[in-house]
Amino acid sequence: ALAVAALLFASGVGFAEADPDAPVAKAKPAPKKAAPPPPPAADPETDEDDDSRADRASISLGFVVHSLLSLKARALRLARHGVLAGIKLAKTTREPDIDHRTFERREPRFEGDTGEPVERRAYDETPPFGEAQEPEVEDEIEEEPAPKRAAKKLPPPKKPPAKAKASEYELPSVNLLAAPKASDRHAPSMDLIKANEASLQTVLGDFGVRGEILDAHPGPVVTLYELEPAPGIKSSRVIGLADDIARSMSAVSARVAVVPGRNVIGIELPNATREKIYLREMLAAEQYHDSSAKLPLCLGKTIGGDPVIVDLARMPHLLIAGTTGSGKSVAVNTMILSLLYRLRPDQCRLIMVDPKMLELSVYDGIPHLLTPVVTDPKKAVVALKWAVREMESRYKKLSKVGVRNIDGYNARLQEAKAKGERLSRTVHTGYDKETGTAIYETEELDLEPLPYIVVVVDEMADLMMVAGKDIEGAVQRLAQMARAAGIHVIIATQRPSVDVITGTIKANFPTRISFQVTSKIDSRTILGEQGAEQLLGQGDMLYMAGGGRISRVHGPFVSDEEVEKIVRHLQAQGTPQYVEEVTAEEPEGGDGEAVFDGTAMGQEGGDLYQQAVQVVLRDRKASTSYIQRRLQVGYNKAASLMERMEQEGIVGQANHAGKREILVGGEGGEDSF
Repeated sequence: ALAVAALLFASGVGFAEADPDAPVAKAKPAPKKAAPPPPPAADPETDEDDDSRADRASISLGFVVHSLLSLKARALRLARHGVLAGIKLAKTTREPDIDHRTFERREPRFEGDTGEPVERRAYDETPPFGEAQEPEVEDEIEEEPAPKRAAKKLPPPKKPPAKAKASEYELPSVNLLAAPKASDRHAPSMDLIKANEASLQTVLGDFGVRGEILDAHPGPVVTLYELEPAPGIKSSRVIGLADDIARSMSAVSARVAVVPGRNVIGIELPNATREKIYLREMLAAEQYHDSSAKLPLCLGKTIGGDPVIVDLARMPHLLIAGTTGSGKSVAVNTMILSLLYRLRPDQCRLIMVDPKMLELSVYDGIPHLLTPVVTDPKKAVVALKWAVREMESRYKKLSKVGVRNIDGYNARLQEAKAKGERLSRTVHTGYDKETGTAIYETEELDLEPLPYIVVVVDEMADLMMVAGKDIEGAVQRLAQMARAAGIHVIIATQRPSVDVITGTIKANFPTRISFQVTSKIDSRTILGEQGAEQLLGQGDMLYMAGGGRISRVHGPFVSDEEVEKIVRHLQAQGTPQYVEEVTAEEPEGGDGEAVFDGTAMGQEGGDLYQQAVQVVLRDRKASTSYIQRRLQVGYNKAASLMERMEQEGIVGQANHAGKREILVGGEGGEDSF
């Protein structure tokens, strides 16, 4: 090759004359160069032609040399790949010898490289025609086997799980809950049911109740016997014999109620052995998965063993009552878990109020919470007032979009997002002074989807003792208006008396659940009729839907260990995004602020005593009952305010008729005071 290159270099001029690209017309000036008296104007042209020929010759020589070297390098590579294919494993032991080389030269060739080809490759890249060898690098990469290239990419697959964990929310699995056991199934035998039917028929005849037992429906806890009374038998008479029937049948209790829509009376007697109902089988039921409920709650099973799945969004609020040990707290846990198993944090947020500091505190740290579990009764009042303000804010957003409820609001936002549009509305801002025409402006709406908010209060009686008036007012406003805004309330109490469950609260909570209570009076307080005192406890409940129809349901059981497993799973999904305003103290107002302060007749600001003085001096009426009416306070508070005004010389002592003389006169007296 060197000899050929030398010969070509020696005959460079001739090689250039043989170049086909050289113009033919320029070959004539050669004789002029041999003439003895050269013309002065011909010398520059001749020199220029000689230089161009020399340049073309050198370029042609460089191209030929480069082509020969490239062909030689390619031939050596092909020969090396063919010869060294059988001993590739032995050559891999020499890879550490190349580690000192630069990464750029080694990167395109991952395997099979030796010191010599790498040096030759570095030599080949030195000429300025390196661009012609880029396709060769691609060919080499395509010829390389895949196993080693895959080995270089082993670390990256560890990262995608972390990204998926941060971006996607994984709902808890039913495997975290205890599975039903075959030993817990204790269905009564048909012989026992037939014997009970005959005994019940005899007992009813002894009490003068004529009728016939038509059928029996065994369930997990009780068995329902259908009695068709004879004509002329009042159902109230049979219902009044519930205690006597239980005593005669040697049962713990018996509940007698009319079966809606049928001419039969249902007599419910407990089974000898009670079955345990597990939450896992409720969550795995088709009724739960196929339910279209927005906020599904697993209440339990009916007398016949069918799952009961209700929608909190349609209730829209729930009132629960029951004594200690009746299963009330377990039922609240199952309702919360029913929501957590279906909804993500961006779909449902929770506010939990637990004055007992034991039942709901286990849920601290789950991403669904708007605020840590509230255990202070005073902060509970603040949280309920925040819910009222949030309800009003949501109603303004619904009004701007022009929808009627939160479902329509979220659907409208999702539709606009899918189309890539921005919501806007036309606002009337005023009138033109010259023409009198209305002026409208377009307002861009920057809105986000709204999640449901569920407020869970575990013990209402304690809150009513601390701040009864404020709690009742906030609960009343939420119960009346919060349904369309997507805010729902679940209230539980173990003292269903009239001072806890007032008439106002009952009127706004049409859906109620009663567990076992101590007396018929408590049963009438919560349900409006008796029967809850005959329940068996441990999750046995009476569910009253919105229309007033009452059905018996047996609630599922969930242990503390199961709840802790689910909470740990939820805590691993992410940290909660708390809203500080939920439990933050209000900047203005206080415990002593009265409703009168916000009326048109009153003035803003000032404490309760200042308001009482203003009332007396403005209206010229100084009596305890008048202050009580105007300031919306109790008698004891009004009497203490009046005594303080008497001590400070604003009013005189009461006469025999209870009238007091006002010692400070008019507006001037008020200013001087």
